[in-house]
Amino acid sequence: MKSILLVALLVTLASSTPSLNVQWLSFKKEHGKSYKSPAEEQRRHSIFMDNLKMVEEHNAQYKAGLVSYYLKMNHLGDMLPEEFNSTQLGVKKVETRKEGEKSELFFVPSNSDVIPDSIDWRELGAVTPVKNQELCGSCWAFSTTGALEGQIFRKTGKLVSLSEQQLMDCSGDYDNYRCKGGSMDRAFHYLQDVGGLESEDSYPYEARDGYCKFKPWKAVPGTGIKSYASVDFGDLAALRYAVARVGPISVAVSAGNRNFRFYGGGVFDGNGCNTMILDHGVLVVGYSSENGKDYWIIKNSWGPTWGENGYMRLERNNENLCGIASEANYPLL
Repeated sequence: MKSILLVALLVTLASSTPSLNVQWLSFKKEHGKSYKSPAEEQRRHSIFMDNLKMVEEHNAQYKAGLVSYYLKMNHLGDMLPEEFNSTQLGVKKVETRKEGEKSELFFVPSNSDVIPDSIDWRELGAVTPVKNQELCGSCWAFSTTGALEGQIFRKTGKLVSLSEQQLMDCSGDYDNYRCKGGSMDRAFHYLQDVGGLESEDSYPYEARDGYCKFKPWKAVPGTGIKSYASVDFGDLAALRYAVARVGPISVAVSAGNRNFRFYGGGVFDGNGCNTMILDHGVLVVGYSSENGKDYWIIKNSWGPTWGENGYMRLERNNENLCGIASEANYPLL
């Protein structure tokens, strides 16, 4: 019966051509798109149409009950894969440590502690509003600030939005490359050494490369971290425990596929993820279950129109989907 319904939905999609131009015009208006020439607009229109076709075909499967999540067109719909990769992703793998760098500590769960079946740090006040990295591969900086914002809240009861731009402008000596990518652990090493991070209001985000303007006397108290801790590679149980007992956790995931890019809602099953290629920094802010399906709650940095108001529910099972537990860490105040 589901296969018959899917065929019927695909036939309906094929007959909806007159509305496609309306969708293109709506896309341009909603996201403020303009192009330098008619030829460029035609090229972008072609990319958009290809992505829209994929979105609608997937959603036909969702309506037929064949998949657990749906897709939606968003501001990334007119980008080629290589453009998307260079402006929305940006986690760089750290292969070796610099001489003199401190090694991180490893999180060790308690065998006697019972953690809750679900937790959502948004509801507990430890998560700032969803941010937007714009056309800049600075996800690593947003993942870093998110974890630190959570720890500052847990220590002081105050939720302060912290500066991604400072991390971008000032941590180049730690092998971070501003809009061209970086790593959360190197950002934590920078914070260990420099002694603090300014607030978003004090050092606002510009979505571009800049020079360091950090003023130590403006640093938010507590942001000069002592060290950072990591969850053992691939240890899903330890990650769940850390989220429950520590707070929001910085993680790297595989996000360079169109299912992730156009995720709209539901529980994402990891389709298209390559657990061996971690290219995007996000923040795990909780976990829960729905209709017998367990999931992680992930905060992204692609603005509130992406996903579920800027968040994703990623299936939580015995597999390390999208590599979520491969590089997970948090700061120690």
